[in-house]
Amino acid sequence: MEKIDTSPRVRQITWAGIWVNLVLSIVKILAGVFGMSKALIADGIESGADIITSLVLVAGSKFWNAPPDVNHPYGHRRIETIITFGIGLVVGVVGVSIIVNSIGSLRTGTNSQPTLLALVVAIISVLSKEALFQWSVREGRKIKSMAVVANAWHHRSDAISSIPVVFAVGFAQFFPQWTFLDAVGALVAAGFILKASIDIIMPALREIADTGASAETVEKISAIAQSVEGVRSIHALRTRLVGSNIHVDLHIVVDPDITVMAGHLIGDKVTDTLKDQEPEVLDVLVHIDPSPDM
Repeated sequence: MEKIDTSPRVRQITWAGIWVNLVLSIVKILAGVFGMSKALIADGIESGADIITSLVLVAGSKFWNAPPDVNHPYGHRRIETIITFGIGLVVGVVGVSIIVNSIGSLRTGTNSQPTLLALVVAIISVLSKEALFQWSVREGRKIKSMAVVANAWHHRSDAISSIPVVFAVGFAQFFPQWTFLDAVGALVAAGFILKASIDIIMPALREIADTGASAETVEKISAIAQSVEGVRSIHALRTRLVGSNIHVDLHIVVDPDITVMAGHLIGDKVTDTLKDQEPEVLDVLVHIDPSPDM
């Protein structure tokens, strides 16, 4: 079964996020300026960073779904891995930036008293970005795109970074002397953002290091291959993660008295069955071994 090109859906999901982020970025920066909130201005800039990573995702989706060519005989799926890794780095940089700025504000005591406008916009930002995260991560898992899921977590990092703004501005309405909570809350949010960065980067690093599929998936692949008629047993089963997909190599043991053509057809059946029953399997290399039993 031929794999479906998911790049149009990836671009559709990502463009939706781009437009939401563009509106939020402009609104938060303006509300930060007129609402006397440095945190909201920084939050608006962080939403702008989302736009950059999303544009990279839109451009990259065209390439990783391209068919194999002379220079890339195994396809271009690793481009998705590279983009995922890049998104994780950007999320991490945002978290570190928030930490640095927050520590600077605590040390200098340069915390202004935000207005109600900043509070309203911050609440809208949290709700809209969380909704965008939930939709994006659901769609990303549906089309099995690790890059879309990674970008969805970037949306959530933006929502998390807005939460301290909500609390800081809210408390400032009643306790003007507590404006330092803006920086303290930002430090807490930065911790969650850094965790999201690690959660995005680690799977990409494992894939770059040629980590195989999970033990559960390997066991399932083995069972499917052995269920094919004509296969007596299998061995030397290896898997490799490539983007959101899996490449499989395995040896199948068949009756030594059958013809080469019959063995070849059994191998083709193993390939087709694996692709049909395990959607993540993109390519299968089957080696035919004669059974030692005479």
